[in-house]
Amino acid sequence: MNVRHRIAFTVLLAFASPAFSGSAVAQSVIAAAVAKPVSLPDIAIGSANAPITITEYSSMSCPHCAAFGQNVFPMLRSKYIDTGKVFYVFRVYPIGAPDGVAEKLARCMPKAKYFPFMDQLFRSQQSWDPEYGVQDVRGAMLLQARTAGMSESQFDTCVADTKLDSVINKVAADGAAKYNITGTPTLIVDGKVVSPGMVPSLEQMRSSLDAALAGKS
Repeated sequence: MNVRHRIAFTVLLAFASPAFSGSAVAQSVIAAAVAKPVSLPDIAIGSANAPITITEYSSMSCPHCAAFGQNVFPMLRSKYIDTGKVFYVFRVYPIGAPDGVAEKLARCMPKAKYFPFMDQLFRSQQSWDPEYGVQDVRGAMLLQARTAGMSESQFDTCVADTKLDSVINKVAADGAAKYNITGTPTLIVDGKVVSPGMVPSLEQMRSSLDAALAGKS
């Protein structure tokens, strides 16, 4: 796991300055059930009546999150989400400067475009993330937004929405407080952290979910 994703996070919701500094608490305070969102409606897929709920805290600038999305999530979706076994909730946990902006843009788009836009960002990280040496982050993020069908005026209006900054911050702060999150991706199965800041293998994911399903039968 990259050191960048082990340290306590700072939520950055603009292209320059931090908006929130997170704090983590002991593992003993992990909730027994998945917490309700504290500010934003959750973005989720699958049946809300599924026996298992998975909550992923993710960052668009996190290469581990991109790896999870490309290598593990397709199996998770086809075998567990689409078959009604798992209800999947996605929450953003910003660790880099563009992450809060990316979440704002995704939230400003039609709901059906949310996951496709996130997938687009994961697949093109090196073209917009300053960690890869990108200098014009605004221009790079604008290009991503335009590719997803957003105009420059819509982009500017969305990025300037400071109210959205504060509610995104609250989601991340709630995750830090309840689940001791210090890195991404963090996967929570029915309120229990099973993958803290690392990418589980396909076999690990299957074993964990099959065991959880067996316990509910």
